[in-house]
Amino acid sequence: MVFTPLFIISLLIVLILVWLFVKTIDNRKWLTFLVSVILTPLVYFYMFYPAINIFSSYHHEKHFEATAWKEKPALRYEMSTEIVDDQIFIGKSKSEIQEALGVTEWYGWDDSIKANSPDKWNYNLGFKPGAFNTHQECLELIFKNDMVLSSTQYQMEKKDY
Repeated sequence: MVFTPLFIISLLIVLILVWLFVKTIDNRKWLTFLVSVILTPLVYFYMFYPAINIFSSYHHEKHFEATAWKEKPALRYEMSTEIVDDQIFIGKSKSEIQEALGVTEWYGWDDSIKANSPDKWNYNLGFKPGAFNTHQECLELIFKNDMVLSSTQYQMEKKDY
């Protein structure tokens, strides 16, 4: 487990809230402290943390790995930040991209030719976790002269058929 400042601050907030709640039941400080220390991890991991994950768009992030990309397509969104923000594929050829990401899943629309362009490769990244998330994350790589010019991430609404 990684002890980040955000984790420690949120754990302290939960401890204070549990302390205030237990204090309403009994005024003995040693008992209130003991019960609060025991209950805080339970309240944090079984109530606070799940609620945060349901109502926020926070998700784990991973470094890009070609094997994980191909083996677990539903978890590709975890690698998307590094791909888009660091632009790790800029200047790579189509064959290098196909080796790393696999065959493109669909071609993007190009208004200049009024058709799907073989220079706009799209990949499904899956759905980010969240209770109200109805949008699928997608990655688009745009090529010029068979080299990646840019990579962007966009959302596509889930359609039930």
